[in-house]
Amino acid sequence: MKLHNLMFVGIFLVVAVIASQVNFSAVVGAEGQHFTLFQFFAPTAGAFLGGIGIIVVFFSQLINYFVAGKAFTLISVIRLLPMLFAVYYFSRKRRWQVSAAIPILCMGLFWLNPVGRSAWPFALFWTIPMLALLFKRSLLWKSFGATFTAHAVGSTIWLYTIPMPAAAWIALMPQVMYERSLFAIGIAGSYWGLNVLLNMVTTRWKIPVLQLDKVGWLKKIRS
Repeated sequence: MKLHNLMFVGIFLVVAVIASQVNFSAVVGAEGQHFTLFQFFAPTAGAFLGGIGIIVVFFSQLINYFVAGKAFTLISVIRLLPMLFAVYYFSRKRRWQVSAAIPILCMGLFWLNPVGRSAWPFALFWTIPMLALLFKRSLLWKSFGATFTAHAVGSTIWLYTIPMPAAAWIALMPQVMYERSLFAIGIAGSYWGLNVLLNMVTTRWKIPVLQLDKVGWLKKIRS
């Protein structure tokens, strides 16, 4: 792993643990559970580290559980797994076939469930990751795709493990759009900010720079 990548891992782990302590919004149906600032930047690990980013995000959350003294429960696992899929979606080495298959599978599983069939419009959110694949050079679209991939996986697992009526799923839709829009903006902003920070550090200390923006998102920053 190049020095640039190691710098990112160090920065990411520290920020991840801190951000995981800052609550953003409550998770409906799970008392005491919250989305945190971690959701605003975690997928960026995939863009910088590829598949290794999934491992880094996983260990960052394990560290968080030890630091915060949280119990490792079923809900904890449900909360952790979706983000790993979001990291893959945001990865620079993803395969579009896999990125499209994940939301399609989640939609199918959601509609197979009796409650999910009654709340069928909810799963239409997961067409967003598929649409985002058409806009390969758009950082914001990729951010939306990543956060809604996490939403698809998390909601599907939630449907089969946590009892919740169809009416509650439908009532959640405006909140989902609001939260996921903010998460997507946060992911895009975090990626941009981390690129700027790492390039400033590597330029100042004359560290060899790894080309992070292969799709041309941030070429202007270096000019």
